Amino acid sequence: MSPSHRIKATKKKPADISRDSAGAPTWPSYKGTSQLVGTSPSGRVTVYVDPTLGQSGLQNAQDLLNDADRVVAANDTIFGTTGGPVSVIVFALGNATDGTGGADHMGCDYTTGAAIEIDASFGNSARVSALFEAELSECSMNGNLCGQSTGEALSRWCAAGISNNALSDFATAPQWAQDGMPDYVNKTDPTDQNADSTGCGMAFLSWLMSQSYSLDKIAPEMVALGDAGTLAQLYANLTSDAAANAWPKFQNAIKALPNGVTNDDPFGGAQLAQTASLRGAKMPAPAAKAPTPTAICPPKSKRLLPPNRKTA
Repeated sequence: MSPSHRIKATKKKPADISRDSAGAPTWPSYKGTSQLVGTSPSGRVTVYVDPTLGQSGLQNAQDLLNDADRVVAANDTIFGTTGGPVSVIVFALGNATDGTGGADHMGCDYTTGAAIEIDASFGNSARVSALFEAELSECSMNGNLCGQSTGEALSRWCAAGISNNALSDFATAPQWAQDGMPDYVNKTDPTDQNADSTGCGMAFLSWLMSQSYSLDKIAPEMVALGDAGTLAQLYANLTSDAAANAWPKFQNAIKALPNGVTNDDPFGGAQLAQTASLRGAKMPAPAAKAPTPTAICPPKSKRLLPPNRKTA
């Protein structure tokens, strides 16, 4: 995928951090000491780290703090809204320190989901930023698409777009292709843990983007469609073509691919339809009041994981 914003690890020595367990939020799973790294200039992102990770974990957290306002500005552009403040902790989620532990939060809005957990990725902070955006984008769905295959595909595309596809090993479209390409265009799978339905969504959004429908056009339309919305309805709303034509045209496009489905962007959609406004996204104004959620996210999974990795 073509880069939109590429994070570069900071060269300066990370700032001293202080213990602030008392001021830290209640995390979805982390129970250790939360050390405060700092708050971004906009006031919208407060970053903590597990001190037992040492210098490598601290570097991840400091890099995320330095990158946080770029990510939230890009996310605001994608969804056409201004998100609320969030807190993030970097630790060995799933006992991993290479990013494969994924990320999670409790709900898909800025009220129930504002405490975000991110796996450390020693030596590769671009993955930490990508994991942050995956969860942040779900907060911007504001109670919609929560735990649905459509919302999972959208959040993964948002993460890819802000990080030069730093989570390429999380790809699910190839598995969907290997499993016979079941139709999750005309139906939405009520889970975010099925590689086949997520993979179908990733490939379908790649196809749409290859036709110049960028993420800042796709995301608000998907949120408006809500949990019951399908990718076929998304296609109809964007193209003014009949929803019934989405699946057969998508299938014909896949058959025409010279190399088949080998990654999450088989149509090169990110290269052809990169959201122009993301490249020059301006830093946001100081923290705004979190929007009132339209619904409280049900207790479904909000855990981002690579294929075939299960939660502990």
